[in-house]
Amino acid sequence: MPEQQILRVAVPAPLHHSFDYLPPAEASAEQLLPGVRVRVPFGRGERCGVLLEVVTAADADGRRLKRAHALLDAAPLFSAADLALLCWAARYYQHPIGEVVANALPLRLRKGEPPLPVLQRIWSLTALGARQDPLALGRAARQAELLALLLESGGSLGQEQILQAGGGGRPALQALERKGWIALDERLPAEVRAAPTSHPPLPLNADQQQAVTAVDLACFGSYLLDGVTGSGKTEVYLALVERALAAGRQALVLVPEIGLTPQLIRRFERRLGMGLAVLHSGLAAGERERAWHLARLGQAAVVLGTRSALLTPLPRLGLIVVDEEHDLSFKQQDGFRYSARDLAVIRAQRSGCPVMLGSATPSLESLHNARAGRYRHLRLPQRAGEAQPARLDLLDIRSVRLEAGLSPVLLRMLRETLAAGNQALLFINRRGYAPIVTCHACGWVAQCRRCDARLTLHAASRLLWCHHCGSQRRQEPKCPECGDADLRTLGQGTERVEEVLAGYFPEAGIARIDRDTTRRKGSLDRLLDGIRQGKYSLLLGTQMLAKGHHFPDVTLVGILDVDQGLFGADFRAAERMAQLVVQVAGRAGRAEKPGRVLIQTRHPDHPLMQRLVSQGYAACATELLAEREAAAFPPYSYQALLRAEAPREGAPREFLEEAAALAETLAAGRVELWGPVPAPMERRAGRYRAHLLLQADQRAELQRLLCAWVSQLAKLKSARRVRWSIDIDPQEMF
Repeated sequence: MPEQQILRVAVPAPLHHSFDYLPPAEASAEQLLPGVRVRVPFGRGERCGVLLEVVTAADADGRRLKRAHALLDAAPLFSAADLALLCWAARYYQHPIGEVVANALPLRLRKGEPPLPVLQRIWSLTALGARQDPLALGRAARQAELLALLLESGGSLGQEQILQAGGGGRPALQALERKGWIALDERLPAEVRAAPTSHPPLPLNADQQQAVTAVDLACFGSYLLDGVTGSGKTEVYLALVERALAAGRQALVLVPEIGLTPQLIRRFERRLGMGLAVLHSGLAAGERERAWHLARLGQAAVVLGTRSALLTPLPRLGLIVVDEEHDLSFKQQDGFRYSARDLAVIRAQRSGCPVMLGSATPSLESLHNARAGRYRHLRLPQRAGEAQPARLDLLDIRSVRLEAGLSPVLLRMLRETLAAGNQALLFINRRGYAPIVTCHACGWVAQCRRCDARLTLHAASRLLWCHHCGSQRRQEPKCPECGDADLRTLGQGTERVEEVLAGYFPEAGIARIDRDTTRRKGSLDRLLDGIRQGKYSLLLGTQMLAKGHHFPDVTLVGILDVDQGLFGADFRAAERMAQLVVQVAGRAGRAEKPGRVLIQTRHPDHPLMQRLVSQGYAACATELLAEREAAAFPPYSYQALLRAEAPREGAPREFLEEAAALAETLAAGRVELWGPVPAPMERRAGRYRAHLLLQADQRAELQRLLCAWVSQLAKLKSARRVRWSIDIDPQEMF
């Protein structure tokens, strides 16, 4: 019997293996290339998978296999190296290979749709069209709408942007084209077209130059760039990217948040004289896919994006930069729970290129790797230019009457700062108006009906929101339990602080930056531009305002509430608190003007707060590492967290107890099991949740257990009654 070719396909399904199929009837052997998409029968329907490898019939063990329906690509979308990295990630993070590969594809391609052309369709106003008045179009409302849209946008827009904005549709486009008012052009997306001019590099100081020189672009190496806020880490990144481009290589730059990408894009484009391929979830699907193809084909020399950009195919990868490497946003918290920071190191190793992890507050894991010699530790101890470190002071608010969390001393300092013509920034990591609504008569508290959590009042919309499951309801005019109308709010969020500031400083412009004020596309950019132009004197916000922004006129920073981090249940709480304080404090005094930071606290004598203020983050990190080592917590051990949830209260614990018993038989004492225990918030979105934590002194021992254990979990009787997931190297226990 002649040998039969078998396709091994990664199909997006919650199963930890690939699936075997016979080739499509019309496919030739030359077309069966790993990395192409394949439409295959699956269950009662069909799915789009990716071909991993082609084997012979002897490897198929004589099974009766279904035939794949069709090959969807003429050439592979992934190289052999790309597929090998994805397979490694699936094994390490114990996640189904089909779902891992699907994560690396743009949304349309996951659905089996044909790839978009790389060139973008752009509609532009002609000279005649630019002179027209939309109001003169009379009843042709859609044409008028489209003409107005083009005039407002500066004269040209992509076809997808026009259709997405509701700009009249294709008939209106064709009608204006017939009139000679608009014309169609196909060009490279704006992200990768050449910028008009390039700006010369800023002169590097000795520390920056030493950091650039230390990086060997010819081979793999991990580098930790430990630079204080405002020390010029971005200039180091730019110098390294320029070297990589000069060598004919591609550079991948990862940032933790979408909010950091616009300013970084502008800075890179001004410096390099070229556009970037930008990849993040805020882009339209078509924009993102075109940028992905440009990166995959090697036409985009620089790719800048958030976490998911790490999985983009890059045939000439020569450098990876992970900015703000400590940030929790680099860890995917659902689905494929990978760490982009850690996986970036693996990708660089497999690609034979350097990876630079940069931060003013490096994670304890990265500092441990640097001290162990696995990373080369590069330091930028001084702020760039004439800027000096901001002065940090603890403000004791015990027995002090606060107004929306603002102490009299902080209000006085704000008044003095504004009188001097400077800007001030206030940080509170809670959006909304107030986190508690209660009845003064009977003590009723507004609770989420689906979570073990209180509802937060959002005054602008008069809605009570659960910030955990997203449920909303109108604020009741009276107490639902006793009928009394004396409902009061306790605590404060950004809305309430803004209200109080407006009362004290009616003439000052206030910019509030949180998830509520930046929902619309472009709203964050407009607020940040207004801050830089001096339209706003008072800046108020959550973590969105604390990361990476450069505000040269901010001389005062007030941190309203950090005490929760001193006594958090998670062993990482103190580390996160210290990082947050230093990152927020870094917004002050970034230019010639000196900066001051006031940290309001009810625990001014706490040793960690004292050390942070007097000795800085490095001293805190040293103490926290010593505590972690004494407690045998990461990075001195390795963890995996098995989560389970179900509508019935007892089901998660039943499953985890059965899973724990199975793990005990497989581990033979080499892996510790903690739990099962209820999650810190046991009920969320109507489902009860519980955890089982696994910890080992050696990563290999933990992985050895997981490989044998995870594949058997789905076979447990209790597994059918729960939804479960495994999180390797968990960063949150929530």
